Amino acid sequence: MNSTLGFLGTLGTQEMVLIFLILLLLFGAKKLPQLARGIGKSVGEFRKAREEFEDEIRKGGEEFENEAKKSDDDDKVTKAPGAQPRTES
Repeated sequence: MNSTLGFLGTLGTQEMVLIFLILLLLFGAKKLPQLARGIGKSVGEFRKAREEFEDEIRKGGEEFENEAKKSDDDDKVTKAPGAQPRTES
């Protein structure tokens, strides 16, 4: 079970156990579950915010494409031979 972190490189089992023991000494056995729960909630909220942001970007891109298509369609209609210019009321 190796996980890669950008600035740390590859962490092996021994390194993970050492980090866990240091956390256990720093925070104690009673605080570790609370700490893990808090980190889990934070990660969940971050993931939710990221997904909402990506959805907004995607919707904005779709709206932009729709406006561009509408503009192109309007240009084709007004530039058609023998067509009367459209006036919007």
